[in-house]
Amino acid sequence: MYLNSEGIIFRQTKTASGRRMILLFTAKYGKLSVGTSMTEKGKSRSSLALRPFTYGNYQIFQGRNYYNLDRAETIRSYYGIGEDIDKYMAAAYVLELTEKVVPEEAAQPGVFHLLIDFLEELEQRKKQHLTLVLAYEIRLLRLLGTFPELGECAVCGTKQNLTHFSVTRGGMICEKCAEKILSSGDETLIYRTKFDIVNVINYFASNPLKSFRNIALNEEDAAALRAILRSYISYHLDVGDLKSESILTGGLN
Repeated sequence: MYLNSEGIIFRQTKTASGRRMILLFTAKYGKLSVGTSMTEKGKSRSSLALRPFTYGNYQIFQGRNYYNLDRAETIRSYYGIGEDIDKYMAAAYVLELTEKVVPEEAAQPGVFHLLIDFLEELEQRKKQHLTLVLAYEIRLLRLLGTFPELGECAVCGTKQNLTHFSVTRGGMICEKCAEKILSSGDETLIYRTKFDIVNVINYFASNPLKSFRNIALNEEDAAALRAILRSYISYHLDVGDLKSESILTGGLN
């Protein structure tokens, strides 16, 4: 049985036999582990489709207990990302994060198209790529059904004086509840918000990524939002340390 789908490669490894094992994120079938004897060397459309940051069409043979990639064709190569170290780091982080949160063999068309949009916008962006990464993470949370509560206190339900973000409670909490929790000593993942985080997150969640081409958070607010989102994603989506994260921390602007 043959499967045909658009896709993008998360990562690949070489085996002792010279074959490659590829983790492919497809639009129709989700994340698949496929084997192949194809190589990314050369200038053919199939070899280009096996390279990083390439959006392609893939033909996959489905056996009883395995998948084999038989044919690939490039749709769009985001080669500009690989030529810029900051863009490369941002893309590597987003690909690894997405790989961790999407399940095997379960279609996630919304996430797939969000990822393509991210690569498209990242290649065109001139600077301050962190804002685009944060927008991607926020929209990803909404697509995965783990969006934080922002309209009322996640503890008592009041809509007044929402001053802190609680990772474990899943969203904003009021000053009174924050003081009570912090004084008890049983909560560490609480962040006092020093900027209008509710409007920022809601704006990012409600607008397509192309809306951020000329928008960038200031450095302090971006760093604060990044810390909150990383803790939230780690806690609610069970995402541990990412290999690309140390590089991202050191160089992304």
